[in-house]
Amino acid sequence: MRVDDSRIVPTFELEAAELSLAGGPIVGIDEAGRGPWAGPVVAAAVVLDPDRIPQGIDDSKALEAEDRERLFERISATALAIGVGIGDVGRIDRDNILAATMWAMTDAVKRLSCRPRLAIIDGNRAPRLSCQTRTIVKGDAKCLSIAAASIVAKVTRDRMMIALAREIPGYGFERHKGYGTPEHRAALVRLGITPHHRRSFRPVQLALGLVGAEEVEAEEVV
Repeated sequence: MRVDDSRIVPTFELEAAELSLAGGPIVGIDEAGRGPWAGPVVAAAVVLDPDRIPQGIDDSKALEAEDRERLFERISATALAIGVGIGDVGRIDRDNILAATMWAMTDAVKRLSCRPRLAIIDGNRAPRLSCQTRTIVKGDAKCLSIAAASIVAKVTRDRMMIALAREIPGYGFERHKGYGTPEHRAALVRLGITPHHRRSFRPVQLALGLVGAEEVEAEEVV
């Protein structure tokens, strides 16, 4: 596992304080896949068991793939409740990526086996939920519940993209997971788009000939 001693790691302090003051359940919410050119956006909602928190939970971006997989299994085995919401490409293109993300977060909470008292959410925007909400910028690096959700969302989405790579070979989805890499860009030029590409995203629109290259390059610089 990659470790950076200078980096602050997530803790259960906020959740413990809330549980002591007002009780629970407390759910952490995070998403994976807002930026890719292809594939869904996936949100996860996780209610950790304070007495059975797996060691090593961290922001999914700070973990190697094998560590995320291992922690995903441990979180799945010990959490009090887990819900996953998936905003597909059709929803992303119809509603925009932010709206699709908020919908996926709401759906993830609806799929929990318990009704949370408080939801702590990574970022600065909260979906409309039937419980109290609190947004925390960079929450996946601060709160264990959000970090656990980031792992569940990331592993779930990665597995979906690996499966998609078997269904549609040649694009490298198993490697870049739909993100905008040079390999992905070259595949779009060579093979064209698939039904799993986000047609509302400018690089995909470029592949379709709907916008000019200079327009996309200017946006990427900004």
